Amino acid sequence: MDIQIPNLRHLRVFLAVCELKSITRASERIYLSQPAITQAIAKLEKQLETHLFERHSDGMYPTESGILWQKRVTRSLNYLRDSTAELLREPSLKDTLSANVLAQISTTQLKALVAVCDVQNFSIASRNLGVSQSSVHRAARDLEKLLGIALFDKTNTGINATDAAKTLTKAAKLAFNELRQGIYEIHALQFKDVSTISLGSMPLARTTILPKSILRFGDQHPDVNVKVIEGPYPDLLHHLRHGDIDIVLGALRYPAPADDVIQEELWNPPLSIICRAGHPLLSLETVSAQDLAKFAWVVPAEGTPTRHAFKEIFEQADCEQPSRIVESSSQILIRELLLGSDRLTLISKHQMEREVDIGLLKILSYPLEHTRRPIGLCVRKNWLPTITQSHFLSVLREICDQFR
Repeated sequence: MDIQIPNLRHLRVFLAVCELKSITRASERIYLSQPAITQAIAKLEKQLETHLFERHSDGMYPTESGILWQKRVTRSLNYLRDSTAELLREPSLKDTLSANVLAQISTTQLKALVAVCDVQNFSIASRNLGVSQSSVHRAARDLEKLLGIALFDKTNTGINATDAAKTLTKAAKLAFNELRQGIYEIHALQFKDVSTISLGSMPLARTTILPKSILRFGDQHPDVNVKVIEGPYPDLLHHLRHGDIDIVLGALRYPAPADDVIQEELWNPPLSIICRAGHPLLSLETVSAQDLAKFAWVVPAEGTPTRHAFKEIFEQADCEQPSRIVESSSQILIRELLLGSDRLTLISKHQMEREVDIGLLKILSYPLEHTRRPIGLCVRKNWLPTITQSHFLSVLREICDQFR
């Protein structure tokens, strides 16, 4: 479902009416005519397909949808307020300046900023937005003029986003995410929950708890879409912190990778050494680290918990690590390399469950209890999930309870 981000001016009008419970008083507060405020509210209600206010003799009060929307709009504008306050150079005037600047920033300007920062190119950004390049240029330059700071630096190869641009882009993405969540909540309230749950998943979760969770959740919420993003952990963490996704599911990092995220452990499986059926090591009564070092391996990249566990196997035995290594976390590639050679890999047995069950691959007997690694959720610290997202998290926890 394509979600259109509302006009920021309309959102500020909405919050003023919520607070003051009167179009007349809101008009005096934000210096807009009463017809303009009435029109802004009407446009919002049309876009959201719901009534946001009940009109009573003593004032205007938010409906149930209006209360949900007020919460999300407040959180959204708070992200932008805090970001603009951080960027302004006069500490003593931050609160006043940020309020004035925020009142002038438009949705169009922020969408242009996000699009350009994502691709570091005005031409590609304009194509992605479906507008002319001159429009994107104008929106970005107007935003620079408003803030009084540079957002882009020219280089020999194009442009680079400044630190200020990155700060504001992150806030804009988080703000837009709050508004999308609010729209999803309003639709769910009207018995047409067609929201999208966006999450990033690491390999182990993709082959075990995630498929089962999606299937069970889909039985209860058939119209809700689930968008799964795959990629290296640093990329997924970046997308999480910028509001592109709301959950990262996989091996947890300790200490926590950033101070604006929190982790929840769901499951703690050990790793196993996997090889092809008929592998020479399967005939040995006892396998040593020295025996393992004689063979080629497929292992994940440096810095991952599994790669650390791989190193520990040989360090604890005071044995030199294998030198013939293929680095990959692709389950398909790992499986094919194992089946076609005497290579070994260190992986959770759950990731190769089907191949082990039908006898294509075998688990090598070797003590690895010390390699248990926590699998779980990583979310933004101040994330406020919708009811639908909370249900999905509950299903994940139930599935993990069964695995434990």
